[in-house]
Amino acid sequence: MMDFITKLLAVTIAMGTSLTYATLGEIYTEKTGVLNLGMEGTMLMGALTAFATALATGNLYVGLLVAMLTGGLLSLIHAFLCVTMRANQVVSGLAITMFGTGLANFLGQRLGPASNHYNLVGMNLSSRFENIAIPVLKEIPILGAFFDVSLLTYALYLLIPFSWFFMYKTKFGLAIRAVGESPRTASAMGISVPRLRYLYTTIGGMFAGLGGACLSLSFTPSWNDGMTGGKGWIVIALVIFATWNPGKAVIGTLVFGGITSLQFSLQAAGVKMVIPTQFLAFSPYLITFLTLSIMTILNQNRKGAYAAPAALGTSFAIDDK
Repeated sequence: MMDFITKLLAVTIAMGTSLTYATLGEIYTEKTGVLNLGMEGTMLMGALTAFATALATGNLYVGLLVAMLTGGLLSLIHAFLCVTMRANQVVSGLAITMFGTGLANFLGQRLGPASNHYNLVGMNLSSRFENIAIPVLKEIPILGAFFDVSLLTYALYLLIPFSWFFMYKTKFGLAIRAVGESPRTASAMGISVPRLRYLYTTIGGMFAGLGGACLSLSFTPSWNDGMTGGKGWIVIALVIFATWNPGKAVIGTLVFGGITSLQFSLQAAGVKMVIPTQFLAFSPYLITFLTLSIMTILNQNRKGAYAAPAALGTSFAIDDK
């Protein structure tokens, strides 16, 4: 039983890594008042460009860089539409998702080598971000799973506390929160609202691209159409679940990653499935729905830590009355 739990946790951590990166990026984006519903398309483009680059160059790190640049570019387009053109943020985000999803599936059938008829679908990388085990620590029952992970996951162990510290203990984080809560007040204090919204929307997209790269370079080092499987939409719910707090992001990703990986772990262990596999397959999205419902109720009845940024989803211009 102990061994099964450890293996389940290991799969959960691996699966949750991509969600955590994207969630951290979306938290910073939404904290400035910009809602980015383009995470699904951005993650999918990140996964594609990371895989195609790594396949062509043989360098996983170059693949990561290209994925981040791709995610940043897509989110920069979103920032231009929402910040400069003051377009509806929901519509713009949905457009980014549809564009990114369609483009990724289109390019995935045309960027492959000639030997595979220029089709990346079903191809595998010869290398991946392998797990790096820390001696002694990896032998700890259950918790040892946290010390036998890929470099991408180890990076999160530092990134999560840093993200929390940056948000709540630095003047830069204070500026981010001010822009998201009251952009007019922030502007009166000399803070450039458009600049910060551009900056952190782009950074959020880079993290989303990195999250997509985690899927194609580490978790399943291959490319398949729609390989994100709706994870970009789960990220939106995880941001609410974490109450826009970077320090809480990992809790939600472990919960959602655990639910998703449970079916695979049970099948690998040879456990007879009492619960239909179809139920386990859609259960993360059911939990997403319940989470959104519960947190919406909490946001309506409570303020402070549970409340969304006051200016989330609203445009801003200096000449606004």
